[in-house]
Amino acid sequence: MVETIKKNLSLTEFLDHPETKPASEYINGKILQKPMPQGEHSLIQGALCEVINQVTRSQKIALAFSELRCTFADRSLVPDIAVFRWQRIPKTDSGRIANRFNTYPDWMIEILSPQQSTTQVLNKILQACQQGTELGWLINLEEATVLVISQNQRLDVFKEEDKLPVLEGIDLSLTVDTILEWLTI
Repeated sequence: MVETIKKNLSLTEFLDHPETKPASEYINGKILQKPMPQGEHSLIQGALCEVINQVTRSQKIALAFSELRCTFADRSLVPDIAVFRWQRIPKTDSGRIANRFNTYPDWMIEILSPQQSTTQVLNKILQACQQGTELGWLINLEEATVLVISQNQRLDVFKEEDKLPVLEGIDLSLTVDTILEWLTI
């Protein structure tokens, strides 16, 4: 992540600025621009959203969103994938999905880019879990691992054929190897 220096910018002022490409995040009073996703990152992100939504959408269990801004606890994050339980998806008075999500995701998935700091991204997931996020994944394609943080802030490392935990109530079975296989086209 590249830090953009802006002194004394509040979260409200940050949100009033136009969106950047790639997205910028507001964390601990700092503005950090995410790296531009590359091929592997982009493929995994799209495939994971698709797989999660195939299992959850029709039964109205949850929805996975790609690059959705989530603003909560004086932070504004743009997880690679934010999964919301159906009943927690913000809606307008007319019942349509809201444009602004002023809450934490139930499940946050980040895919580590080569130029990103593992510690920085892991800390972002940990902070979300401290605010109510039930599950966080940090997918490290280079190391072929998925670091998982649960709501109690326990950190576990998954690799190869380890079955990855998902949100309770979602009937989805994924392993690290399954996710890595998506990269072969």
